[in-house]
Amino acid sequence: MTATAGSRGFLAEGGKYPGLLGWIFSTDHKRIGLLYLFAVLSFFLVGAALGIIIRLELIAPGETIVSAQTYNALFTVHGVIMIFLFIIPGIPAIFGNIFLPIHIGANDVSFPRLNLFSWWLYMIAALIILASLFTGGGPPDTGWTFYVPFSAETTTNVPMAVFGVFILGFSSILTGINFVTTVHRLRAPGGRWGRLTLFVWSLYATAWVQILATPMLAITLVLLILERLLGAGLFDPASGGDPIMFQHLFWIYSHPAVYIMILPAMGIVTEIIPVFARKPVFGYWAIAFSSIGIAAAGSLVWGHHMFVSGMSDTAVLIFSLLTFIVAIPSAIKVFNWVATLYKGSISLDPPMLFALSFIFLFCIGGLTGLILGAAATDVHVHDTAFVVGHFHYVMFGGTGFAFFGGLHYWFPKICGRMYNKRVATVAWGIMFAGINILYFSMMILGLRGMPRRYYDYLPEYADLNLISTIGSWILAAGLLLMFVNLLRGARNGRPAGPNPWGGLTLEWTLASPPPAENFASIPVIEHGPYDYEQGGTPHE
Repeated sequence: MTATAGSRGFLAEGGKYPGLLGWIFSTDHKRIGLLYLFAVLSFFLVGAALGIIIRLELIAPGETIVSAQTYNALFTVHGVIMIFLFIIPGIPAIFGNIFLPIHIGANDVSFPRLNLFSWWLYMIAALIILASLFTGGGPPDTGWTFYVPFSAETTTNVPMAVFGVFILGFSSILTGINFVTTVHRLRAPGGRWGRLTLFVWSLYATAWVQILATPMLAITLVLLILERLLGAGLFDPASGGDPIMFQHLFWIYSHPAVYIMILPAMGIVTEIIPVFARKPVFGYWAIAFSSIGIAAAGSLVWGHHMFVSGMSDTAVLIFSLLTFIVAIPSAIKVFNWVATLYKGSISLDPPMLFALSFIFLFCIGGLTGLILGAAATDVHVHDTAFVVGHFHYVMFGGTGFAFFGGLHYWFPKICGRMYNKRVATVAWGIMFAGINILYFSMMILGLRGMPRRYYDYLPEYADLNLISTIGSWILAAGLLLMFVNLLRGARNGRPAGPNPWGGLTLEWTLASPPPAENFASIPVIEHGPYDYEQGGTPHE
């Protein structure tokens, strides 16, 4: 199928209702993906603005722009928004919804109405979380982890925020069920497992984590609400409870959730690199099974968050060993990405720049994670700014940059127009500089002993905090330039055509934007998704 001039594809679909109602009641997976995109990016901008305010408060010792209580609320809300409303749902809900059915040759997901219901749950949960900021005792101030006993005793509006996150969990579970069923039941003829895109493999592994791990979060949050409202005593030592049990229950979900965040990002990077290196992906099965390995092993390492909480030496040894083991499949992916680049005909277009910077930033985040996974070093840097730097290198430097890479990669397919590549490259460079200045400074501060989540600090930490805050301004400038460029491209960019990057996966056989029904007839998949010949041309 080729693009027709002026065609708006699914964007112009009338649907059952006109205007906005035609979007929020649509069961088209592509429209639902865009609904997620608009919502997720809106929450991202709010979370980023809160992060800027946090850094402004930390620009110098003492009170600068907010009070201590407001600061506690700021980093709590920043964490809740960025983790639960941006990073976890971002890639699966947006790019997974739009492209997973197309990648396997299907016209929609298995359960379109359930897919729309998942978005409604996401929006309802987001509104409840936002309402918690302005009702009850004010914004929660516990940190995004809601640790007891403080979360059971603080007078702020923790129950409403926790209830919102609880509902978000159902949205995540339903999306996971939909994706697993879709991959198993709706693959086109010829679409055997060895011909799936590695993005689909990453979403498939992620979906199983969503299905199996998210109920643990739901149970934990229900217990916290019971503790808070009914005084159940589950986590209160005076009533025979155990506050450490909350940490175990929380991290049994929340460390697998890290792989809900990073696995789809790895899938995007694996899509981008072969296209812009003009080479078949190196080690297809190694990358595919490493996604499953990360999902499996990542569910066994939650205890490394608790080395200083008190556990036996045997438990410390086991969790530390498992933490190092889970790094192996991630290292396999990095090796295979680099091997795919080797002797490739590399084009440094904006999506490729984001993918390459993902590898660099993720390696920094991963290697510093091993420092935290080794108990002997973790006891020195636990709960310092080093952990904040490590986490943001993985989550924002990793998942965030992969998200933006996917946005630039699939933008012409979604919108049918091309952004300004030169401006996108400049925005990438500014963001890359900003993120390293911002978060590497934090890791040095942590090694020097500065605790995280502290409203004030000693004068010897002032220099690096100033540098870190300047880095946040640079990063914000890059983000602003990137989003303005994408908006201008969506409105006034030149027509992109059906396949501007020369990709081989099925979405590039469709018009840009794709039609409401993806395929006029279900395709027959006759070759792998990365079958480039030597010299950089697609294999026909």
